[in-house]
Amino acid sequence: MWKEFLNTSKIAGPLIISYVSQIALGLIDSAMIGPIDYRQLAASSLVINVLAIPMVLGSGLTMAISPLVAMANGRNDTFKASRVLFNGFILSLIAAIIIVTGIELSSNFLNHLGQDEVVVQFAIPYYRMMAWSMIPMLLFLAAKQFSDGLEITKTAMLLSLLSLPFNAFLNWIFIYGKLGAPRLELLGTGIATLITRVIIALILITIILKHRVYKQYVAHSKKAWKLHWGTCKELLHIGIPSSLQYGMESAAFSVSGIMIGWLGATAQAAHQIALNIASTTFMASLGLSLAGSIRVANAFGRNDQKLVLQIGKSTILGGLAYGFVCGILFIALQYQLPLLFTRNAEVAAIASTLLVLGAFFQISDATQAIGVGLLRGRHDVRMPTLFVAIAYWVIGIPFGYYLAFTKNMGASGIWIGFIIGLSISSILLNTRFLKSSKASAAAIAPLLAKSV
Repeated sequence: MWKEFLNTSKIAGPLIISYVSQIALGLIDSAMIGPIDYRQLAASSLVINVLAIPMVLGSGLTMAISPLVAMANGRNDTFKASRVLFNGFILSLIAAIIIVTGIELSSNFLNHLGQDEVVVQFAIPYYRMMAWSMIPMLLFLAAKQFSDGLEITKTAMLLSLLSLPFNAFLNWIFIYGKLGAPRLELLGTGIATLITRVIIALILITIILKHRVYKQYVAHSKKAWKLHWGTCKELLHIGIPSSLQYGMESAAFSVSGIMIGWLGATAQAAHQIALNIASTTFMASLGLSLAGSIRVANAFGRNDQKLVLQIGKSTILGGLAYGFVCGILFIALQYQLPLLFTRNAEVAAIASTLLVLGAFFQISDATQAIGVGLLRGRHDVRMPTLFVAIAYWVIGIPFGYYLAFTKNMGASGIWIGFIIGLSISSILLNTRFLKSSKASAAAIAPLLAKSV
């Protein structure tokens, strides 16, 4: 069991660093904008909450690429892996264009969410700029998912790490008006993010096209790099439910953020600080989820059901341990962490309370992400989507609203709703994976015995 977790961790390590680097871009923005004006930090929070839904829907579609590539790789089918790369890239581009078009046409949507007027004035131009940056982001993720599916994870990790100082430098230029640039404050962070995402996407795509490691896959380009309905159908079969799963979870947090905005800019800023921290720890869970999905898909492609179960069990146990450690750290550092993002005492006090509540859903947050990934590796995506919908939208969000506004618990009530929704989702997803994997392993055991 320990051996399998170590094997999964070797793949997960670079993935975790990549995901943490991506979320760190938002943390850098918040840390550099927060001292200027807490209302601009609140505007950043509003935009991040609203864009999280389309962004996760788009990135969820790219997540279909890695398990299909891993399964093809398990069967030594380089042609299929190459075809998945091209069709996945095209679908990601189409999705990005549709998303950005929809956002541009609905830019006045922010005026109708019951938010502070000054916050909305800051938010709208930032909202549009961040929307355009989603095109290079999704193309980068499509290329990254292909590479990850081949278990080549360090390239994207290095690019993600290098993007951090580069983004901070561009923030310094555009936020504060350095080196002859105008002082743009919050809008400047959007421009910096757009430039950063364009550059790292171009670099990763160039590496895949030119580096010898990918040569055997690129060699099929003349025949494989065509739109193929069968491959698109496979990608959509996994990608659409995956998008819905992550989209419903992200939407739950986004809608909750909007509801917290009804409580005022102070509560919203505090919520964003606590959520930024929780999102950072979640990136490790997401890395374990994707690594487990890749390994399960590879073993599933070779019909090694026993290994599928071993990988799943070890990854779930690893997620439990990780979530427990994160929860302890949240409680121990509840007063220190908010001070990294704000100097406003009231905002910091609310954020510290939310971090304590966040400590209680670290285990369920980690294990529910892992459960989704493991099931996706088995191509089991429809029922998990229903589980996520029930956990968040039938139970978690309504109960959080009830506590926040009927019982007057404010932002804390919303976060208690998070705890309930994540816990139910985790139990349902992991129970399904373990039951289905045990059944498959039991069914194939007699066949293996006869072959011996």
